[in-house]
Amino acid sequence: MKDFILSFLALMLFATISYAQNNIDKISAKDGIHYLTTTIDYPITGTYLFEGAAEPIVQLNPDGTGIFQLDDLSKTTMIWGMECFENGTPKYQKGFNYAVYTLWYKNKETTTGSETNEGWINAHFSIHFEKKKMFILGDRSKDYVE
Repeated sequence: MKDFILSFLALMLFATISYAQNNIDKISAKDGIHYLTTTIDYPITGTYLFEGAAEPIVQLNPDGTGIFQLDDLSKTTMIWGMECFENGTPKYQKGFNYAVYTLWYKNKETTTGSETNEGWINAHFSIHFEKKKMFILGDRSKDYVE
């Protein structure tokens, strides 16, 4: 019985730590409430580029910040997250050899206390398992290793 109790407590501690590490943010966009996380089961952070180009970039940092560079090469600092359920489980659609997620981002400079939920934009984010590539908006990509 003592082993059962210790196992149960260890399991509860592990679950609590795992949940705490998956930081979940609640946002309000034009189409309603969404939940965001910066972690999914793949290494999504890094720099995304057009094929064969050095710029423009999309940079996703592990802390939920980043850079979104437009085609005119102007850089905007942003905050970002992948859509998830309230419990932190990522929302996605799985295809034969790919998965599609929703990336939400907004301009960090316009984020103030009263505006934190205004201006969120969603973007197509896909992972192509056979090619080992991730795409933002279908054209900016990065390679990954499992």
